Order: sequence, then C-alpha cells, then structure tokens
Amino acid sequence: MSDIQGMLSDIQAEADYACRMTGLTHLNDHVLAAMERVPRHHFVSKTFRSHAFDNSPLPIGKGQTISQPFIVALMTDLIAPKRGDKILEVGTGSGYQTAVLAELVGHLYTIEIIPKLAQKSRRCLEREGYSNISFLEGDGYYGWPDQAPFDAIMVTAAVAHIPEPLVDQLAPGGRLVLPVGERRYSQDLILVNKARDGAIHKTRLMPVSFVPMTGTR
Repeated sequence: MSDIQGMLSDIQAEADYACRMTGLTHLNDHVLAAMERVPRHHFVSKTFRSHAFDNSPLPIGKGQTISQPFIVALMTDLIAPKRGDKILEVGTGSGYQTAVLAELVGHLYTIEIIPKLAQKSRRCLEREGYSNISFLEGDGYYGWPDQAPFDAIMVTAAVAHIPEPLVDQLAPGGRLVLPVGERRYSQDLILVNKARDGAIHKTRLMPVSFVPMTGTR
C-alpha cells in the first residue's frame, strides 16, 4: 500500500469512528479523490516530510500547523463544494487545504494573516500549478466583503465565537464550517447553514483541536 493510500485508509477509518458525531458514514468520493491528487508532502517542511502522510497535524512554523488529513477531508465534505461554487477559505496556512478545495471548485478565495505563511503558501500553490485561486493577506475574521457572497466558507483556525461578518457574507443556502471555542487547542467543530430565507441554523458536530485565529478579534 502506498503512503497516500495508507493515509486515505486512515481517513476512512476515523470517519467510521466519528460518524456517531458527524452523521457521515462515508466521505464524498470526490473529496477523497481530491485528497489523493494533492501531494501533502509538498506542503510540509523537509524535517517532517517522512510523516507527511500520517493522519496527524504537523507544525509549519509561526506557531501554526497543517491540519490532520481526516479533518481536512471532513471539513471539505461538510461544505459540499461543487464546481461552480464560490468558496472562501480563512487561514491559508501551508496551502494544503487550499489545494484540496481548489481541486473541487472553479475558483477559490483564500486569506492568510501571517505574511511569511501567505507568501510561502502562495509560492507553493503556484508551483503546484493552481491558477484558480485568489489570495489576500489580511485578517480573515472580516472575510472578503468585496467578493461576497460565498456559497461556502471554511475557517481553519479557532475562534471564540462565530464571526458575524462571515455569516453575513454567506449566500442564501450557504454553509460555514469552523472550530469554535475559547480554550486553546480544544474547540467544537460547528456547521452553520444559512437557509434560503436567511435563517441561520447551527450544528455542533465533534470536538477538535485547532490553533487560535490571530488578528484584532
């Protein structure tokens, strides 16, 4: 079994275990295919390259991490990206989650607040040949109002509360997934659905561990 096939097998095993919390008995085949296409080892440092396909987060510098592959797959599945969707990612980080999303949509918007990470991930994604991504260096708490509304928004850093600017920037029928909680490295994964009439529905899914969002809020 190849390293990437082993990673996919670990993802499915954890999805089976977590299904009592997430309600997902099987992750979307298109999501898993995207995970298979993206070379995760290109998004980690040489120091950790031998662990690139482990089902675990890894440090990427500046106190940030590349997310666990299962969490990448789960959050991608939860926003249910379609080719024509307009999607915002808050927290480009290493660019790995960005690449997975870019495999699934026509165009992706991504924001990173840490300049060094923003520049490094952009170079990496361009080197990998992704040309369907718009980049912004800034505070993702406030989203990207000039490009709103979005069919889905994913936040890859923990927030103490759900940012109202992101909810406002969701299109009717849109989905927002994010880790919410005030404790460092201990939060709940929340799925927010905006109904066609604008009503907001929130679902708490499972405990997760993310680095906190930085910025003015």
